[in-house]
Amino acid sequence: MVDEILARPSASEPVRRVALNSVEKAGEFNVAAHGLRGLASIMVLGAHILGGTARHIYPANESYVHAIEAPWFLGVFGVKLFFVISGYVILPSALRYSIQEFAQRRFLRIYPLFFVASVVFITLNYLTNEYPKTNNIESIVSGLLFINLFTGTEQLTPNAWSLSYEVMFYALTCWVVYTSVKRPNTVAAALAWAVSLVFLAVFPISIFFLAGALIRLFGSRITMGTAVLRTFEATLFFATAYSASRGVFDYTLSDFSNPAALGALIFTVSYFWLAVDPRSLTSIIFNNKFSKYIGAISYSLYLVHPYAYYFVRRVFIQLQLFTSDVWLSIAIFGLAVFVASVGLSHVAHILLERWPYNWYFHQRVYRTNSVE
Repeated sequence: MVDEILARPSASEPVRRVALNSVEKAGEFNVAAHGLRGLASIMVLGAHILGGTARHIYPANESYVHAIEAPWFLGVFGVKLFFVISGYVILPSALRYSIQEFAQRRFLRIYPLFFVASVVFITLNYLTNEYPKTNNIESIVSGLLFINLFTGTEQLTPNAWSLSYEVMFYALTCWVVYTSVKRPNTVAAALAWAVSLVFLAVFPISIFFLAGALIRLFGSRITMGTAVLRTFEATLFFATAYSASRGVFDYTLSDFSNPAALGALIFTVSYFWLAVDPRSLTSIIFNNKFSKYIGAISYSLYLVHPYAYYFVRRVFIQLQLFTSDVWLSIAIFGLAVFVASVGLSHVAHILLERWPYNWYFHQRVYRTNSVE
């Protein structure tokens, strides 16, 4: 396929050559991007531990509620980091595979786990009606089909709201790549780009995904020296953390007038651009078995940890383990939630991520010599 594309000269040849360079690099397992998956999932888990206890356990403790505000904001921002990573890793997949195989790989990668988590949520919500806004046919069907962005309903299981964006990212990326690179057609490509730009305008949070894709295309060659790169990388990391801890940003158009929101966007993208360089401090820090393991189970950890959190919280309440010693109680509770979440995620990863993907494609989900 690569030879066929290169053999067809046209005005868009430079664009195709840049894109195809991404295909050649698609086989590179990026330690930093993989490790940052795990970090993002832990950030979201931490946000739920801190925010959940502030809301349900210690709402009257003003010092605790105030103290966890900034780290909670930072944890919530982990979802935006996921979007940048998605843009970075999905583009090569769309370039390498046919539309059919790309869709099959994306489906088997995310849907089995999502479906099971959604069924659990639907069942529990039907029995308890704890979330009445999603306890109806329209919300259930829209959620399972990932079209809730357009129906105005909420997603089903906690955290799954981001998957609706992810699926749209996948579809639009595949469409743009096919009409612009694989089978260039001016009219079709113009339509694909137009729809993508409209989606970006309506859902500006998509800029994180776009930034990740652009880094994959154009950001692989960094000419600065290693020491300079690592200095800038560390500076940008702390700038990202500080900006992201200033509030919860949904990245609607109004958020772009907020200096902290704009800074979090710019610093995140800039940091990620340097982090995925093999010489980066991030690559060094995440080049270990634990980081690679957490990166591997990050999707399961992201989706199933709310259930582990809820169960552990109920146990702690029942056993009266939330005491007046707030920080000790939170430390013990946080450790228990983390262990339970990793254990549940390990099982979910094997049964609902690895097994379906391995069974159909005879490949591992994450391979050090190939794209997803």
